Amino acid sequence: MSTPLPGFESFGAPAAEPTSVGSGEGRGEQAGVEQAVSRATSAARREIAPGAVHVPGWLSLAQQQALVVACRNWARGPVPIRHTKLPNGGVMSVQTVCLGWHWQPYAYTRTADDVNGVQVAELPSWLVELGRTAVAAAYQGRDPATAAAHPSPTHTRDTCTPGTYTPLAYTPDTALINFYDAQAKMGMHQDKDERSNAPVVSLSIGDRCVFRFGNTETRTKPYTDVELASGDLFVFGGPSRFAYHGVPKVRPGTGSPATGLAGGRLNITLRMTGLRG
Repeated sequence: MSTPLPGFESFGAPAAEPTSVGSGEGRGEQAGVEQAVSRATSAARREIAPGAVHVPGWLSLAQQQALVVACRNWARGPVPIRHTKLPNGGVMSVQTVCLGWHWQPYAYTRTADDVNGVQVAELPSWLVELGRTAVAAAYQGRDPATAAAHPSPTHTRDTCTPGTYTPLAYTPDTALINFYDAQAKMGMHQDKDERSNAPVVSLSIGDRCVFRFGNTETRTKPYTDVELASGDLFVFGGPSRFAYHGVPKVRPGTGSPATGLAGGRLNITLRMTGLRG
């Protein structure tokens, strides 16, 4: 089992949380979207599968530094970062803290009943905007057929149907922040606890990892191994929204201390739960 927060320790008093890490601050959402698309165009954007897009180096160093500061603050609480306990008695090797909604296997709640019973921290508006610009960057600012609509809260993943979708309509209401030390892994799984088939946004900071992106039917092959580095963006929606995926390996010592992360990997995933309340 991994040790508590290696490379991600809290130093001194909590730092001031950023108010924005987006690039369109003060110029409106559309300006931020346009700049995000421009950054994605200049990067080696690659579609791994229909609706699954990798944009290397999408976050600037300053954005990564701001996110590390924010994640350290969220890790302190009100619901602290923890190793999630699984129903079979196992414990996840990654450490997780949630915003907006608390995730535990296999449901979302406002309070962390499996930790301390306290309501989780709110999802800040600047992180919502960052998620929106990320979707615009991945899908090049268009209304792609691969990005499915956000269904009504009464729908489950099995009854989600495509509809009109635009990147500006993407409004995540939860973030799962995972910290991987050198030994941590994530088994192949589907993100299927949401009542929405809107895309999942994944941001990486710190050490590189092998991100295994599979198919929607089985945990086994076919799958594609993608090397995710610090600052990389990965978005999956549409036909790939419920694809199995996991992290079989982290590559220790491959991150830059300039991010503010001494070691390990931070993964911030943004989702639309489709829940109310």
